[in-house]
Amino acid sequence: MPPNRNQSSARLLAPVALVAFALAVSLVVLASGGKNEGESPNGSRKADTATGQRTTATRPARPAATRPADRSTYTVKPGDTLGKIAEKVRVEVEVLQALNPAVDPQALVTGQKLKLRE
Repeated sequence: MPPNRNQSSARLLAPVALVAFALAVSLVVLASGGKNEGESPNGSRKADTATGQRTTATRPARPAATRPADRSTYTVKPGDTLGKIAEKVRVEVEVLQALNPAVDPQALVTGQKLKLRE
C-alpha cells in the first residue's frame, strides 16, 4: 500500500521544523549570552565621542552599614546558622547561645530576633 501523501509530508517537515527551532534557539543564546568586551560588570558602558574609546561607568559607593558591634539584635535570614550569624556579627557562638538560651540552634526561624549583647 503506497504511503499517504499527508503522512509523507509530515515525516519530512518534522525534522526540518526541529532543525529550524534549534537554530533559532542557538541564535537567541548567542545574541544574548556573555558580556561584550569593554562592558562593565553591571552592564553599563559609555563611549567617549572625542577619542572613540569606551569608558565604563562606576557604581556609586554604598553607604557603610552599621557595624555589627553597634547592633544589639540580629534578625535571622533564610539559610542562616548560628555559626554564620556569629561570623557576620563577630560574636562567638557560645556568647550567642548564652544571650539567647531559649533559642534552639538547630531550629532557627526566619525573622527570629537574636540578642547580640546585653
